[in-house]
Amino acid sequence: MGEPERAAERLEQLGRASRAGAALRASLFAQAGQAWMMAGDGSRAFGATTMGLALAPDDTELLLDRAVALGTLSRFAEALEDADRVLALNPDRAEAWVFRAAANRHLDKVGQAAEDVARALALAPENAEAMLERGIIRQMQGDTAGAKQDWERVARLAPGSATADLALQNLALNEAVPTPRRPQRR
Repeated sequence: MGEPERAAERLEQLGRASRAGAALRASLFAQAGQAWMMAGDGSRAFGATTMGLALAPDDTELLLDRAVALGTLSRFAEALEDADRVLALNPDRAEAWVFRAAANRHLDKVGQAAEDVARALALAPENAEAMLERGIIRQMQGDTAGAKQDWERVARLAPGSATADLALQNLALNEAVPTPRRPQRR
């Protein structure tokens, strides 16, 4: 109904008040965290996912959601810790490798970010977010042609998505300013 704040607050109330088991309560907090992200409140999303993780500390979905919330708060070192926990539990989670690459890139560890995104693409060659991230990393490394190739592929893989929109913005910036510069980030 377009009211993510109201939904998030209600989900948090249910999670706190429920007498259900830990898994169900953690799920409510996970949903609250996602609603807070939809509302654009990374801080509240972090709080909700942290409450969920207190109930289900090895829940990889909650860990990834909290990593994303931390990323929106520019707390990349902590986000990297959560991504690392996900990968320790499930090393084949391509989206965790993508997020790890983004966190490393934001921490100016571009070489490590390139390795992470390569791992993600080895696991999921058609992953649009991984392709977007690799394009950003390539641009940062001065490989404008490779970045352009990745972003064009993202636009074909996920037309109409937010990921494709970012890729198209980066392509437009690349055309306007062809010298290496920092691309649009998520």
